[in-house]
Amino acid sequence: MAFQFTLPGRVIFGADALSAGEAAIKELGKKAFIVTGKNITKSGMVKILTDYLEQWEIEYEVFNDITGEPTVEMIEAGIAAYQKAECDFFIAIGGGSPLDSAKAIAAMTVLPGKISDYLGKEIKGEFPPTVLIPTTAGTGSEATKFTIITDTQKNIKMLLKGDALLPRVAILDSSLTMSAPASITAATGMDALTHAVESYTSRRGNALTDIYAISAIKRIFNYLPKAYEDGSDTKAREELQLAAYEAGVCINNASVTLVHGMSRPIGALFHVPHGISNAMLIVECLSYALDGCYERFATLARAIGAAEDGTNEKEAAKAFLEALASICRVCQIPTLAEYGTKKEDFDAVVPKMAEDAMASGSPGNTIKVVDKEALIKIYQRLW
Repeated sequence: MAFQFTLPGRVIFGADALSAGEAAIKELGKKAFIVTGKNITKSGMVKILTDYLEQWEIEYEVFNDITGEPTVEMIEAGIAAYQKAECDFFIAIGGGSPLDSAKAIAAMTVLPGKISDYLGKEIKGEFPPTVLIPTTAGTGSEATKFTIITDTQKNIKMLLKGDALLPRVAILDSSLTMSAPASITAATGMDALTHAVESYTSRRGNALTDIYAISAIKRIFNYLPKAYEDGSDTKAREELQLAAYEAGVCINNASVTLVHGMSRPIGALFHVPHGISNAMLIVECLSYALDGCYERFATLARAIGAAEDGTNEKEAAKAFLEALASICRVCQIPTLAEYGTKKEDFDAVVPKMAEDAMASGSPGNTIKVVDKEALIKIYQRLW
């Protein structure tokens, strides 16, 4: 069986990657539309970028109205601002929200209708080019053909996709991740770990995604606890950013499975940050999927040193789940109750969340067959 493997147009990574991006960025246009958030602007990172743009004689307009996870309304505001500013390409700097927003805004400057019209469809077209610069190590948006936008009218997180959403340039400069607080480091790191594990246990995986997934998982288990403990650990920050990119490449080509499918409704209805809701779910979801592919989970256990080579598949697979639970504890991932979610509110919407999760298509990628009733039971076990 043949597979297609897609990547961003160009990736620049390593020390001083942003300053090394001059030629690649200059090729894209004369005036950049910078998509970011107010916190990133306040942190000074936007100024680092605009100082370079001024040095390179590239004009720019800053749109820093991405507050939290992007909504349809934010995208519409961005489209209007882009058109008014008369820019010709995009640069997004920040976490997954600005990066996802830039993809969506770029597409909707060309496509007719509203972005919600494209749920479930392949997004196609010739869009303004995008440069994506992550300041967190987790979402992998800089590597993917996906964008996640919340439809506030329907209370759902829309997963939108299309090769045309791939960035023209991805810049991985780990110095921009150094100031991420421990809570963000944990949430984004667990998001990347979820991407990699789901891809490795997805029925859509292949030999190339397996290579990227195992590499990302090994990096994250080794370096996430270190970066969480000491945010100034330069080596840990570099390794986590590479892992996040690797995991992004994985989901770009193998997609996600049960965890992400069930995580998005929790985020949409209870406003739990995406990486945290993934981490809340990961052990329960993968426990359900375990007997569908013991050998895959066992391979991961041996890769991270959680099981010896001679351990049988079933025991090794369980050891991997124990390692997942352990890293969640190290990163102080809260339960739904600890996060402040009320059980009666959660129970009331479990059927809707299970239905929305199945409708997203992600659970269907799980090697073990899942249905709505299985998802309901997993949601109920979170308490």
